[in-house]
Amino acid sequence: MTKSKRTILSAIVLLTLGYLASFAWAGDVKGKVTAQGMPSPENIVVYIDSVPGKTFLPPVQHAIMDQVRMEFVPHVLVIVKGTTVNFLNDDPVQHNVYWSAINHDRKLAHNMGTWPRGIVKSFTFNELGDVPLLCKVHSEMSGYIVVVPTPYFALTDKEGSYTIKNVPPGQYTLKTWSEKAQPTTQTVIVKVAEGTAVKPACNCCPATQVTNANLTVKE
Repeated sequence: MTKSKRTILSAIVLLTLGYLASFAWAGDVKGKVTAQGMPSPENIVVYIDSVPGKTFLPPVQHAIMDQVRMEFVPHVLVIVKGTTVNFLNDDPVQHNVYWSAINHDRKLAHNMGTWPRGIVKSFTFNELGDVPLLCKVHSEMSGYIVVVPTPYFALTDKEGSYTIKNVPPGQYTLKTWSEKAQPTTQTVIVKVAEGTAVKPACNCCPATQVTNANLTVKE
């Protein structure tokens, strides 16, 4: 092996070890959300509101909000602040996208316009909070974009279960958002305790500590 190849290989190994080390002490926060007075605990956003000393860049890849069979798909889209969303129309009719406010601030209202199938329009969301989506052409359509401050978030399934992956150790405030329920908060402590971590699948994989956090929301 030539010297240059050995140098490149060493650099790759160091980068890989650094990447694994960054997650070596990360843990998963998981649990179940109970929705009192609501027909379903699905589509409730659970997120960590901040990580002290850290800021988060938005992903390079755009998120997607589609319009299919006269519905916004997904019904709830969760994104990190600064994310650009591509709005699609996959229906054979024209659709409109507008929101009357962001986080209840009507000064942030915006109308994306009306367009036919196959056209994509984009918007970058730099304000935190919920964005209620509507269509001026079809009043029965509705959806939500929820802009959160960290990439540590999850959306509940039909049973109310959720998992937030790769959370660094620390004490955080867990928050919820729901279309119908009042927001709630709960303190959660993520730590790695030797002997309680899940055994990794191989020696090269970091162990993962699971922190359970069940929440209750009310309509």
